[in-house]
Amino acid sequence: MSVLSQSSPSVGGISSALAITKAKVFLVVSLIITWWFASLLPHYKPAIQAHFRARLNDALQKIPSIKVDWDIDTDPLDVYNASKVALLIEPRVLPHLAPHILGMISVVPPDWRFLFVGSNKSVAGVEGAAAIRHQQVAGKLDLMVLPEPWDIGTKEGVYRTLTDIRFYDEFLPGVEWILKYEADSILCANSETSIDEWLDWDFVGAPRKVDDHFAGNGGLSLRRASAIRRVLGFQARLNDTEPEDEWFGKRVYVLPGAKTAAGVEEALTVEDVYFDNAMGYHIRDGGKGINSAVWEDPDQRKKIFDYCPEISLIMDMKLERERCKGDNKHGSIV
Repeated sequence: MSVLSQSSPSVGGISSALAITKAKVFLVVSLIITWWFASLLPHYKPAIQAHFRARLNDALQKIPSIKVDWDIDTDPLDVYNASKVALLIEPRVLPHLAPHILGMISVVPPDWRFLFVGSNKSVAGVEGAAAIRHQQVAGKLDLMVLPEPWDIGTKEGVYRTLTDIRFYDEFLPGVEWILKYEADSILCANSETSIDEWLDWDFVGAPRKVDDHFAGNGGLSLRRASAIRRVLGFQARLNDTEPEDEWFGKRVYVLPGAKTAAGVEEALTVEDVYFDNAMGYHIRDGGKGINSAVWEDPDQRKKIFDYCPEISLIMDMKLERERCKGDNKHGSIV
């Protein structure tokens, strides 16, 4: 009995292995079909290849032809007007110089070129911005360190540079219009007036008073190089005297045939006198030397910032929540 009971499972296993199931039938049929397709493939392969080759040729014919000319003989400077230059001279390393330049580039008409004249450190700081390098490659912007004996390390050095005819001959040849701006001045994107609308003027900037006969504060000003050359052709500025814009202003104003701005109606920029819809603002010394008549009234300040929010880029200022307790918003504590 024990022998018989041990042998019976073996017989059952053989029987179950030989049993025909649906899975086994499916497997056998699949193998037969696969072998059959494999035997047919060599006969149909040329036809399949021809079909796909025809489809590929049809697709290629629908792709527009592209020709790449690697021999570029055009100068990127050709897209700009060589007679128009926006000029910034700044030897100090200031954190907002790169975004300031880029902001001005976005507002000034596209055919203007830009020139930044700085020290080794300020030029290196500006050039560190990738967007600045892009503008250099595009030919829109030049960064320059003046060789010796030129010196822009002080305000007096800048005044001497701008009143020296050699600066215009050597570094601004062929330039007729100069948009001079400083690190504390900016054009407003909301202005409906273009700087190109002032090209028939010889010197235009900000008025010092309402009835100023010469709106020539030069922190943000448009100057005609031919008028500057005429002045420098018969007179030289004495060192350590007036700032260059005041010196030029008195002379361009009386220059025969010259057209200079006068008063608020013909002003380009707000500095000491407020007027609506100015093209730009000069925030003297970044806010340390501003005129109370322009900035003291909180409602007028809000109006200015709403119109020209770019001012926050160049003006030393605090957030509203940083005001001292008791600040009456007029510059004093009560």
